Amino acid sequence: MGRLAVLVERATINRSEELEALLRFRMAAEALGHDIHFLFRPELRRIPRYDALFIRALTDPMNATYVAARIAEMHGKPTLDDSRSIAICCDKVHMYRRLMRHGVPVPRTAILTADQIEPAIAEQLFADIGRQIVLKAPNTSFSSHVERVTTADEFVRIGRRFLHRAERIVAQEFIASTFDWRVGILAGEPLFCCRYMIPDETFKIQATVNGHMVMAKVEPVPLAETPPAIVATAIAAARAVGGGLYGVDLKQSNGDVVVIEVNDNPTINAEEEDRYAPDVYARIVTHLMRRPTVPVTRPTHAQSDGFTKAPHVL
Repeated sequence: MGRLAVLVERATINRSEELEALLRFRMAAEALGHDIHFLFRPELRRIPRYDALFIRALTDPMNATYVAARIAEMHGKPTLDDSRSIAICCDKVHMYRRLMRHGVPVPRTAILTADQIEPAIAEQLFADIGRQIVLKAPNTSFSSHVERVTTADEFVRIGRRFLHRAERIVAQEFIASTFDWRVGILAGEPLFCCRYMIPDETFKIQATVNGHMVMAKVEPVPLAETPPAIVATAIAAARAVGGGLYGVDLKQSNGDVVVIEVNDNPTINAEEEDRYAPDVYARIVTHLMRRPTVPVTRPTHAQSDGFTKAPHVL
C-alpha cells in the first residue's frame, strides 16, 4: 500500500496518553495496509523515501518541523500539517486577519505596533474593548506569552515585553468562561470535540502558578452532542486557514460563538480527544495516503494596516 512517516520528538511522548495515541496511529495505519515509521529530527533526510508525512511535534516556522514540511512538499508528498498552515497558525496577527476577512467571528481585536504601547492607548482600548484585555504575542504555544491586563501600567509593561518577540502584538477582548471548546477539523470536516476546563487559578488552559504547572482538564464530547453553532463556526474557521488538520478553540458567551484561535497540529491524546472519535486515527491516515498532492506556495504575511496613533479595533 504505502509508507507513512511520522515526525516525533521526545516531548511528544512525555505522557502515556501521547505515547498511546502514537501507537493507535500505528495500529490504524497497519490495519489499512500501510507501513508506518517514526522519525526524529536527525532523520529528516529520510522523508523523501516515504509516501506521506504526519507531523506530531511542536510546529514553528523557525524549527525543524517547518523544514520537514517543506522537504516533504518539495518531493510531492502529502503533509499534515503543510508549511502554509504552520506559517499562518503560528502568527496570530496573520491568523486573525484571515479569520476576519472570511467573516469568522472573533473577540474584539486590535493589532498594535511599538509606538502604540503607551498609557493613553491603553485607556482608549479599555473604553473600546473592556476593562480586561488579553495581550498576545503573535508566536505563542500552550498559552505562553498570553496575559490579561487591567491597568495601563500592566498594558505597557507586558506589551513592551512581548514586543521583544515581534513587531506587533494582539490586544483582544477578554471573554470569561469556565472552559474552551476544541473542535478537531480535517479537510473541512469535524473529527472530534472536547471541552478544555480552565483551571481555577488562571484564565488560560495552561499556566505556571506559584511555580507549579496547572493544565486544563480535557472533557471529551460526542460530536452529535456538540452545539451546532460550535461545529459550524469551527469548520468556517478551519476553512479560512486551509485544508489541513486543525484544532479550533472557541468560546460561547450570551449565545454568541467566537473563535479564540486556530491551531495547526492539534493535540490528539488517547482517551481524551479520541474518546468519542476512535476513527480519528484511521481518518487521518486515509486522508494522508489517498489525497492528491497540492502545490504549496510560500505564504505572505499580512501587510501593516497603516495604523496611525489610534488603534483600530477590528
